[in-house]
Amino acid sequence: MIIKKKNKILLLTACYIVPIVIYSQSPIATIYGKILDKEKKPVEEVAVSILGSSQPPVYTDSTGKYEYKIPAGKEITVVFSNISFGQERKTVNLKPGERYEINASLKDAVKNTLRDIEISGNQERDNNLIKLDPKIINYIPSSSGDFNAILFSQPGVASRNELSSSYSVRGGNFDENLVYVNDIEVYRPFLVRSGQQEGLSFVNSDMVSSVLFSAGGFEAKYGDKMSSVLDVQYRKPRQFAATVSGSLLGASVHAEDCSKDHRFTWIFGSRYKTSQYILGSLDTKGDYKPSFVDIQSYMTYDINEKWELGFLTNYGNNKYQLIPQDRLTSFGTVNQAYQLKIYFDGQEIDSYETFTNALSATYKPNEKTKLKFITSAFRTVENEAVDIQGQYYINQLETDLGKPNFGQVISNLGVGTFLDHSRDNLNATVFNFEHKGSVINGNNEFLWGTKYQHELIDYNLSEWKYVDSAGYSLPQNPSSTVNLKNVVKSQDILSSNRLSGYAEQIWRKELQDTSKITLTAGVRTNYWDLNQQLVTSPRVTVSYRPHWKKNILFRASTGYYYQPPFFRELIDLNGAVHTDVKAQQSIHYVLASDLNFKAWDRPFKFVSELYYKQLNDLIPYEVEDVRIRYFPTLISHGYATGIDMKVNGQFVNGLESWFSLSVLQTKAEIENYSYYDYYNSAGQLIIPGYTSNNIKVDSVKHNPGYLPRPTDQRVTLSLFFQDYLPKFPDCKMHLNFIFGTGTPFGPPGNELYKDVLRMPPYFRVDIGFSYQIVKESHKLSKHNSFNYLKSLWASIEVFNLLDINNTVSYLWVTDVTGRQYAVPNYLTARQLNLKLTAKF
Repeated sequence: MIIKKKNKILLLTACYIVPIVIYSQSPIATIYGKILDKEKKPVEEVAVSILGSSQPPVYTDSTGKYEYKIPAGKEITVVFSNISFGQERKTVNLKPGERYEINASLKDAVKNTLRDIEISGNQERDNNLIKLDPKIINYIPSSSGDFNAILFSQPGVASRNELSSSYSVRGGNFDENLVYVNDIEVYRPFLVRSGQQEGLSFVNSDMVSSVLFSAGGFEAKYGDKMSSVLDVQYRKPRQFAATVSGSLLGASVHAEDCSKDHRFTWIFGSRYKTSQYILGSLDTKGDYKPSFVDIQSYMTYDINEKWELGFLTNYGNNKYQLIPQDRLTSFGTVNQAYQLKIYFDGQEIDSYETFTNALSATYKPNEKTKLKFITSAFRTVENEAVDIQGQYYINQLETDLGKPNFGQVISNLGVGTFLDHSRDNLNATVFNFEHKGSVINGNNEFLWGTKYQHELIDYNLSEWKYVDSAGYSLPQNPSSTVNLKNVVKSQDILSSNRLSGYAEQIWRKELQDTSKITLTAGVRTNYWDLNQQLVTSPRVTVSYRPHWKKNILFRASTGYYYQPPFFRELIDLNGAVHTDVKAQQSIHYVLASDLNFKAWDRPFKFVSELYYKQLNDLIPYEVEDVRIRYFPTLISHGYATGIDMKVNGQFVNGLESWFSLSVLQTKAEIENYSYYDYYNSAGQLIIPGYTSNNIKVDSVKHNPGYLPRPTDQRVTLSLFFQDYLPKFPDCKMHLNFIFGTGTPFGPPGNELYKDVLRMPPYFRVDIGFSYQIVKESHKLSKHNSFNYLKSLWASIEVFNLLDINNTVSYLWVTDVTGRQYAVPNYLTARQLNLKLTAKF
């Protein structure tokens, strides 16, 4: 063992010495300079390295200065990077022995990723916000091709459906997440029930300049949801640029430019997505015709030095049509294997059309004061029409490996027919007017805001399901009626108004030993005239950065997070509207540490957060695929607790990767909720489909107590890793890995105490390989037909590399005895995608 250990040490030593020896024999030049922030203060620990080289980087000192020896006589790209602030690249070609000065300010270094954002890197650490690099979004292999793919691998975030952009955070559901684009709160369609129907999320990754995300304990300036906030800013261009991208899953195009005096800027993006290729791998075979289109633009105009106008517009048209033919699904265990065969008739046609327009005016009377006025309108027109009949056969398979008919059908357990019908229509308009302001006084800052919102929702819901198992649900005499399941009949117009506001103060102080402390305290209020409830939400965050050798920061947050109901929380399983539903409440307690450190002479960051959420006035719900169905007549209380950890940095020089681990438990107890177990004359518990004597002679009442919530995913592990070939740095690999333990589920109906079964774990690996055909640093001749390109990338992606059958939900079928079978609805199988991206 000692010899092996010595050999490893010698090998590692050689790996470091050999490149240095080779490098020392090559002609060299020197670059030097100083890195400053936007306040002209030096920035330390900025890594200076060579893109695609194994040469160790150097770091700026406490005065922001650096000096770095680089190869001479060839064109190289120097990378300036810092975990808190992002990355800047400079291309140089120096002569042997030449000394060349490169200075940069922090403002310049992050202008492409953090423009129009008021929070600096250190201030992000002071609050519960994670800064994500929007450039990485284009490299994450994802079958959805959506912006939210970057969130799925973040700590505290869980997603079990690659066809959907929905996500849950720390035990919350899909409706508990705030999303802002340029301070405008954005919405998703209300009636979508499956990932196949879901199109593109609002955010267009080609237009993004900065991304901030918080999984809990966020400030009072962010709105009234219980789980998370995503704050996205779109770019203000400084020169012309364009991007064209195409793949087997769709295409996108974006362009941006500004006037000569930079007073007028515009950025435009359009996306088209079709998941027909991906949906072809599902168990249900048929004619899939999904079509998702999105068009956006953001324009700004500087009237003068004090006034700026901004206009954001978005149009989305998501259409989904399915004519199913048949389905064949095998399920069960090694000892009990079953097969479900379904023959379909009918079709499903869905349409979700959304419009968003927002106008803002920003007034800066001086350098310390900022006033912003925003008015926006959101409109959605949604229609669902479903008439699908399925004739199904439940078969048992041979499980004896020694028999020649292993895996084949040996008996039929039942046949039946089901019919799904739906005619859902919804028209909703959300209009609001908002004012935000901030004043900076030295190291302190005061923020405030008020908002008025009007909502008008006109809907007509008509849904039912008919299930017949070999004729047993048919009426036995002419006077009887046919029994339907999951009947929803509802029609109404909801008109309401909301008033909200916040005030927030930030104090920053540097102590005598140069340690730093920041206190952020604020309060929000919200009133909704439909349920006539006024809620107040105080929130506090304290951060402390000690004067230690290690660059570490400690943070503690607590606060109230109310979520007034919107639309879906008001509708029960029968379609009845309950306008007296009160706001759900979550009290956050968060303890966090944020460490910046070096490993392999490269910068890294390790963030860990321990949290506990006390949940009150909860509305119980159940989840099927991405559809949430609430029980507004029931009230529950519970908790969510866990720990999130993430380490990110340049595991490979010049490329950022990260690893996240989350452990969670969330449970809730329904108030005044109980159920009965019934027994027959033999003292046996009556279980339909299993007991022959189903005559009730006795009963026992049970109080289920605390039950796992539908999003109780105990362990989530994710990894995003990038690498490149040492001799061919333009050839890169991008690996996206997600693992999540099973979430609770149960049979259909309102018997929530039965929702204690667990789905299988979600396990998915996506991998992508990209090659940069044309580089911006390599100037092409004028006669070359590609000389107008800044870069050209070709990519090959393999989705679900290990071809694992992940379960998203269950289809419940019944045999003639009344026994129910939970048939898994599997997600997509292994698929190959080709992609080409050109930047101008």
